[in-house]
Amino acid sequence: MAVLHLKAKPNARQNALQVASDGTITVRLHAPAQDGKANACLLAYLAEVFQLPKSHLTLLSGHTAPFKKVELAGISEEQLRVALAPFVAS
Repeated sequence: MAVLHLKAKPNARQNALQVASDGTITVRLHAPAQDGKANACLLAYLAEVFQLPKSHLTLLSGHTAPFKKVELAGISEEQLRVALAPFVAS
């Protein structure tokens, strides 16, 4: 199990994940930040990125804030680092 700390930015043109050189993770989401749409979009997008079932992702904190903690069941911290490597900005 791994925990991902990130900043979500709703109302983007498309879903995108970016890891800054300092390790900060930003996820841009197509969905608006209303009625939980952005959170649902976030979990679905992360499930797609990490190739996990949506049921393996849990939003631990940040339900109404831009900074969020997401638990990823079935993936180790090392697997998480490897999966995030292609998204690191140069």
